[in-house]
Amino acid sequence: MAQPVGIKDVARVAGVSVGTVSNVINRPDTVATETRARVLSAIDRLGYVRSESARQLRAGRSRIMGLLVLDMGNPFFVDVARGAERAARDAGLGVMVCNSAESAGEEAEYLSLFAEQRVRGVLLTPADATGRNIASFRRHGIPFVLVDRVSEGTTECSVSVDDEAGGALAVRHLIDAGHRSIAYVSGPPGFTQVRDRRTGALNALAEAGLGPECLRELPTERLDVAAGRDAGARLLGLADRPTAVFCANDLLALGVLQAMYAAGINVPEDLAIVGYDDIEFAAAAAVPLTSVRQPAVTMGALAAGMLLEETEEGGGPGAGRHEHRRVVLQPELVVRRSSLPAR
Repeated sequence: MAQPVGIKDVARVAGVSVGTVSNVINRPDTVATETRARVLSAIDRLGYVRSESARQLRAGRSRIMGLLVLDMGNPFFVDVARGAERAARDAGLGVMVCNSAESAGEEAEYLSLFAEQRVRGVLLTPADATGRNIASFRRHGIPFVLVDRVSEGTTECSVSVDDEAGGALAVRHLIDAGHRSIAYVSGPPGFTQVRDRRTGALNALAEAGLGPECLRELPTERLDVAAGRDAGARLLGLADRPTAVFCANDLLALGVLQAMYAAGINVPEDLAIVGYDDIEFAAAAAVPLTSVRQPAVTMGALAAGMLLEETEEGGGPGAGRHEHRRVVLQPELVVRRSSLPAR
């Protein structure tokens, strides 16, 4: 494999010093016209491309922002990335997007990669419920903002949605439609979002004078369509099957919907379904899915803006003025056919 062309190669071909080549690249007005033309000709002939990463390390200012999410297969996180990328691009930065696949081990590896690359900062939706990965990453001194997670127990900025309110919206809607026996397809119990949505569901039941026994929880190992289909199969096997299902995200809800369709169960006549996130596929499902909408693009843009604010103020005049803050957005219930009132 051919070795990359370096600045020394350019200097040799042009018959000048390495410092002169550097001046032509970074401060061309300081170099005589004839010398500058000779160096530029050498650059063109050799196909030299300067190392942007090396330049950034020397300057101590990376132009890359890291984004680490739970699952890039989930359109919710794609929308978060869109919002973050838009804000970063407006500031002249790029975004390195990585996927932890809901794995604490993979999350640790990517955080180490971000530290090695000396990224400007990181937007992070944690997969590690213990907080050890965050504690380890904090030692590198790289700013980060939590996305889709409240910054409890940390001093960093965070952007999230009130998931207790979202869970209450979903179950209150089902109660108003006449349902008194509801399943909660919850996902991995270690995720704060999963627990908060369950708390909201229980709060809605209590408001209606119903006990926690009215909510049957069906945990899953992942938050994807396959896990939803598995939960749907378990739901079909229950002797006292609930009349409605609230799912911790839309992918789970779509999996439950697939399982019901395959078994000949009518939605919503035999089973009402409510999801969470309001991804694009929710409205396009065979039975359009009622869902609790999260403003994903806004979350990504706000988080990126907070990170940019922190890194700008922390690295120049006005250092120390940045104040960490917690932004909690409100969810919205979008009602579609999958949860029409029970007959």
